[in-house]
Amino acid sequence: MRITLSDTGKRFNRDWIFRHLTYEFLPGQSYAITGPNGSGKSTLLQIISAGMAQSEGTIAWHKNKTSIDADDVFKSISIAAPYLEVIEEMTAIEFLHFHHQFKKLLPDISIKEIIRLIGLEKAANKQIRYFSSGMKQRIKLAQAIFSDVPLLLLDEPCTNLDAAGYELYHNLITGYGKGRTIIVSSNDVNEYSFCGEVITITEFK
Repeated sequence: MRITLSDTGKRFNRDWIFRHLTYEFLPGQSYAITGPNGSGKSTLLQIISAGMAQSEGTIAWHKNKTSIDADDVFKSISIAAPYLEVIEEMTAIEFLHFHHQFKKLLPDISIKEIIRLIGLEKAANKQIRYFSSGMKQRIKLAQAIFSDVPLLLLDEPCTNLDAAGYELYHNLITGYGKGRTIIVSSNDVNEYSFCGEVITITEFK
């Protein structure tokens, strides 16, 4: 998926979060957005997702050379972020089945296999409300990475993960991220070490 930003900026009240950002995200490539806490990384990711409108400039989305309207971008993306909640009354299996109604899974993989890959076999039928924060993050990563979409947006993807969780994250990216545009918002180089391009948000103030 190709995303093109031209002289794009976002303002809240009188304060500019970033301005004059011109950049093109190319299909099949991986990118990192870095900067201090509160610098606008998550805001930029939300604009890329079409979940938030920019204040100036333009943004365009193309899939297989076909233009995508902002109202339809959600069909082509998946997001994992700390501020996105899971349905805690559901079990892990129920949640993934529910999500699957809105976004197809990658080909040739089942929910049972996903549960095994993220190491939650013993907790598969437990309500998510009883999960640790790290287990919840594994579910968030699973619903994003295993969705069959061309654009994967990851905001602080290893939040609450231990060393084993970091290893799992990189294994999932290596095994299931190929051929997709991946954009990671993070201050932790261990979360975006695989990215070929790095955008420092503070350069656009």
